Amino acid sequence: MSELSVDDAPNEKDDSAIESITDGICTNIISDQQNQLITSLKENINRALIGQSEIVEMALTCLLAGGHLLVEGVPGLGKTLLVRSIAKSFSGEFSRIQFTPDLMPSDVTGHAMFDPKSEKFRIRKGPAFTNLLLADEINRAPAKTQAALLEVMQEKKITIEGSSYPVNSPFMVLATQNPLEQEGTYPLPEAELDRFLMNVLIGYPAISDEVALVKTITTGEIDDSILLRDLAPVTDPEKIIELQNLASRIVVDDSLFDYVVRLVAATREWSGIQMGASPRASIGLIRAARALALIRGNEFVTPDEIKTVALPVLRHRIVLSAELEIEGISVTQVIADILAQVATPRQ
Repeated sequence: MSELSVDDAPNEKDDSAIESITDGICTNIISDQQNQLITSLKENINRALIGQSEIVEMALTCLLAGGHLLVEGVPGLGKTLLVRSIAKSFSGEFSRIQFTPDLMPSDVTGHAMFDPKSEKFRIRKGPAFTNLLLADEINRAPAKTQAALLEVMQEKKITIEGSSYPVNSPFMVLATQNPLEQEGTYPLPEAELDRFLMNVLIGYPAISDEVALVKTITTGEIDDSILLRDLAPVTDPEKIIELQNLASRIVVDDSLFDYVVRLVAATREWSGIQMGASPRASIGLIRAARALALIRGNEFVTPDEIKTVALPVLRHRIVLSAELEIEGISVTQVIADILAQVATPRQ
């Protein structure tokens, strides 16, 4: 199980399309210092997450787009390590919740408790009040507990006993999910899935990368902490917010707005798709494409950025019909077909 890369899908760069879209654009909004900061973030995280550079790029894209990330893969592939390395790279606050069948919503958000000394109720904030929240194995908890994240993911605030409390900024939920065929898992409700900007799949590393990983961890070490031990913060939360604001100003041509909406609209009409993507997917595609363009050092979005983020942004928002599932056709194949059929803007 692995991500569909640009080379796997029909998203080759169309030079004529890019030239017409970018004609006359000269914004110079990205400084050398900001480019270097992004490079440092990528290199820092890649030092811990060996052999998963595409996943790291998508995770940073999600962070700079101000979204939430759902990571899926079998145990042992570094899902938790990814989150911890991102948190450590920008000295942000980090909380982890291990989702289990007996986890209560108040264990996530917090609750009011009576203080006998003051004879008043006081608020005990839960682990969701942080910068990076790792919801580990989120689909091992029932829907009621999963829904505790709905408000904070959308509005970045938590309501406890009728009062709203803002969470830290930047705020990002990184949830890990085990394959649904594993025992003791619950499917995430559609409303919560839609709150995640991106859904990425972590696959097995290449043989050479796995050799390097095993050698690093087992030489003179008795645990896996060596992968995080040498990571030092390269920035702070304020700088991350600056990069998020910068990403929102990356130039998008009107033809690309139209292209994105046509891609999403195609999911609602495509034969074999039971439920297509909502307008939130169109918004997510633009935000993710802007953030990816920034990470790549571009001051404008091209069709290539949109095609690169299309799979992780759309994958979890599409429900296939039973007929396609019986035939063994995957969401990845359907999205690749849509990208091949919807015309790329040329003028």
